[in-house]
Amino acid sequence: MKYLDEYRDSAVASSLIKEIARTATRPWVLMEVCGGQTHSIVRYGIDRMIPESIELVHGPGCPVCVTSLEMIDKAHAIASHPDVIFTSFGDMLRVPGSRGDLLTLKSRGADVRVVYSPLDAVQIARDNPGKHVVFFGVGFETTAPANAMSVYRAKLEGVKNYSMLVSHVLVPPAMAAVLNAPDNRVQGFLGPGHVCAVVGYREYESLCDRFHVPIVVTGFEPIDLLEGILMTVRQLEAGRAEVENQYVRAVARDGNGPAIDLISKVFEVADRKWRGVGPIPQSGYQLRDEYRDHDAEKIFEVESIATRESETCISGLILRGARKPSDCPAFGKECTPQRPLGATMVSAEGACAAYYQYGRYLSGRAVAKAAPADESNGKAHP
Repeated sequence: MKYLDEYRDSAVASSLIKEIARTATRPWVLMEVCGGQTHSIVRYGIDRMIPESIELVHGPGCPVCVTSLEMIDKAHAIASHPDVIFTSFGDMLRVPGSRGDLLTLKSRGADVRVVYSPLDAVQIARDNPGKHVVFFGVGFETTAPANAMSVYRAKLEGVKNYSMLVSHVLVPPAMAAVLNAPDNRVQGFLGPGHVCAVVGYREYESLCDRFHVPIVVTGFEPIDLLEGILMTVRQLEAGRAEVENQYVRAVARDGNGPAIDLISKVFEVADRKWRGVGPIPQSGYQLRDEYRDHDAEKIFEVESIATRESETCISGLILRGARKPSDCPAFGKECTPQRPLGATMVSAEGACAAYYQYGRYLSGRAVAKAAPADESNGKAHP
């Protein structure tokens, strides 16, 4: 495919792997922040191509996975109202709360609908004036502009029966929380390409200065990831700690100006709870006061709710990079995509789901290092 094959070229991949091996003189632990990167790393076997001295751990980069249990339970409480049409992206429907998931709630008669855009939810509100339509606003900075636009349009057009349950989280504070954790092993980051395409990477520069860790904003194809790893290892070996941009074809330092303006117009920064991590100060968005009439959390008075987390699931340790999915005794056994115990097995971006999809739960299969590419067609293995 034009403009894609070059990022899966076997010769380039082999060259980068050799250069990583030549550059690394000691062990290093790197964390990829974005769930999309985790999926690609496992799919293409990137972690098995590189030298064993370079360990990749998976960070809290799946927005579905880090949505707090409390917020999931609030969604269930709101969706249970008989006059509510509860809308969400499809991956949120199977995330387990204290007492089941939204899909189960739908099977019991709740009006829960999958939408492909928050503006679709605004249209549902227009079409159903006798119902209150709620959209579950989940995501990192990547989805914030579209979600902000739905609230902005609803207020502008007087669609009073539309509101949003806001569960937006921000990447830099989560990275700081990982680095501050007493069990932290992370020495460098592959920065989140999609997030930085929206908001840029200025904010990451202060993290480099504060913690003296390199951050390389990285794309999602095999060549992107291998080049990002090489750039990070070069910084570590040289004792540097800077933000570098591998993903230059999509990311600029200042991000997308109109998107940033819209986010700041509708949202303000607030404290946020992260599933498996806990409360992180100033790590999320909430609606500004002028949009409080569209804040579902306040409308339905679910600001405080009791929760009950699974005692078996170790997704919290996985999200902090302290453990990997294969370390969990329930992984691939009691916990599968069909019967998930935790959110990291639900979302396609979750580390557990990626490990399961590509056979990392099978003993004896996928244990050896993956070949870097299929020499017969010049493309990295799917």
